[in-house]
Amino acid sequence: MIDPAAPALVVMSASGAGKSRFGAALAQALGARFLDADELHPEGNLRKMASGMPLDDSDRAPWLDAVATWIAARQAAGEGGVVACSALRRRYRDRLRGGSRGLGFVYLAVPRQELARRMHTRSHFMPPALLDSQLATLEPPTTDEDACTLDGTRALAANITRVEAWLPTRRATKG
Repeated sequence: MIDPAAPALVVMSASGAGKSRFGAALAQALGARFLDADELHPEGNLRKMASGMPLDDSDRAPWLDAVATWIAARQAAGEGGVVACSALRRRYRDRLRGGSRGLGFVYLAVPRQELARRMHTRSHFMPPALLDSQLATLEPPTTDEDACTLDGTRALAANITRVEAWLPTRRATKG
């Protein structure tokens, strides 16, 4: 089984779902290190998104590789790690899994109208105009993926409790 005491987890969803806030709180609850994957975006990606242009797969590839490297380094050090990363498509999650053992995903499901509301009330490089592009790209995790789906409109504490209950039940994965 995967060691629930030192999990490697990606908190995923579209922009505005609260990945960073939830991921940081989850990492603290689990005693794990936290990374907001936005910190690893190349400047060109940030400029592109800020100008209202969605990223394409060639823009995402080096970013996803940097995130995967961070996760693998945590695992090599025997540490847990929680990353806030959109990981919108199955192939992006597969790319992140490529260098990791037992990487799990926590999907924050949030209705479009709530995502839009949140995006309009924050200061961020991702403009609200890109929300529809994000949602068109989003492929929620399927039943064959190691994932826990949460209602991203629920209280942080309730969702953290849910993840803590899910961790020991995760299936063994090869990595």
